[in-house]
Amino acid sequence: MNAKGLASYCQECGACMAAGYGCSDSTADDSLVDLIVDEVLKSAGIPKSSNAGKPRNSVPLGVSNRHMHIREDTFKRLFGKDASLGVYRDLYQPGEFASDKTVTIVGPKMRAIQNVRILGPFRNYDQVELSLTDAVGIGISPPVRNSGDLKGSAPLTVAGPAGSVFIPECAIIANRHVHIPSAQASLWKVSEGDFIKMRIGGEKSTVFENVLVRINDSWKPQLHLDTDDANAANVRCNTLAEFEGKM
Repeated sequence: MNAKGLASYCQECGACMAAGYGCSDSTADDSLVDLIVDEVLKSAGIPKSSNAGKPRNSVPLGVSNRHMHIREDTFKRLFGKDASLGVYRDLYQPGEFASDKTVTIVGPKMRAIQNVRILGPFRNYDQVELSLTDAVGIGISPPVRNSGDLKGSAPLTVAGPAGSVFIPECAIIANRHVHIPSAQASLWKVSEGDFIKMRIGGEKSTVFENVLVRINDSWKPQLHLDTDDANAANVRCNTLAEFEGKM
């Protein structure tokens, strides 16, 4: 695989680490974000002190590979009543983790994708998030949706070591979105559910529109793109994305 633009080796699902690949650091803390910002300012010839007191308009990128959110009862049907959802590694957002369990997803044309990572903790819905490339490969046409909005989503059969489950509405292409705390939302003058524009620089600099704003004070700031979007911009996890205004 090309080491540059390592978009599919994301920090969100842990599938890359299971395959022996991955980013050198699985999470980006605030000190790393500060370091990245300082380096960007230095390369642009802007003194570090000139940024003091100004709103931080940049957040790190997290690239989400295919993964599944799952209900506990569905999990038991796939892995057995005594199975537990163990932690493979913690994710960037507090309380979320890539589990030690993976599933196989099968489309209506009997095309399958193996080793789809389950993310924890358990949810109150079953949801498989795919890129458009994944969806075409298994012969389904899922809608672009916000997480949890599953009415009219695409059907899949999900298989585990103890059984399989047909889920008539579960597969979506996740809408690109940004997680921010309320203090940053105030700086940007945005509200929960707003759509904004985010710019990523580089060799294939791109402005992503229709980025959903999600606000929670327990979250660290982060832009989420799927592998198709990230590969189109030739970027990887922890690249800085800049707020460009509301839609």
